[in-house]
Amino acid sequence: MEPPNLYPVKLYVYDLSKGLARRLSPIMLGKQLEGIWHTSIVVHKDEFFFGSGGISSCPPGRTLLGPPDSVVDVGSTEVTEEIFLEYLSSLGESLFRSEAYNIFENNCNTFSNEVAQFLTGRKIPSYITDLPSEILSTQPLPAAGPGPFPDSDSVTLN
Repeated sequence: MEPPNLYPVKLYVYDLSKGLARRLSPIMLGKQLEGIWHTSIVVHKDEFFFGSGGISSCPPGRTLLGPPDSVVDVGSTEVTEEIFLEYLSSLGESLFRSEAYNIFENNCNTFSNEVAQFLTGRKIPSYITDLPSEILSTQPLPAAGPGPFPDSDSVTLN
């Protein structure tokens, strides 16, 4: 019996803030964030991702975001391209329809995690999947000092 073909599975990680989250999150959120992560899965010579337009693909590193900030080796899969594309089609009609996108609950990272588990049985790193709950658990710091109008209810414009 022939051994099965194995296909590498990679997680492409992009910092949407381009480093600003690392610098500004302590000031704005009172908590250090390393980045605002967007992820995609690379398998069968294509990059697959989910956004408000639904599931999309392109050649690896060719999204509007340019090359990834880091690449994580998720493992390998025996899932053929044909079966994988059928699986993606079913996801696109259910969990990952364009109208199902939600920045905190059903986003690119949710998609990458689901696909990584289907292909390899492994989850993507928790520092990525935990980001929405980390952000939602913070209390934005109050603005320093009074605003331009001490009592904004009494301001009238003529």
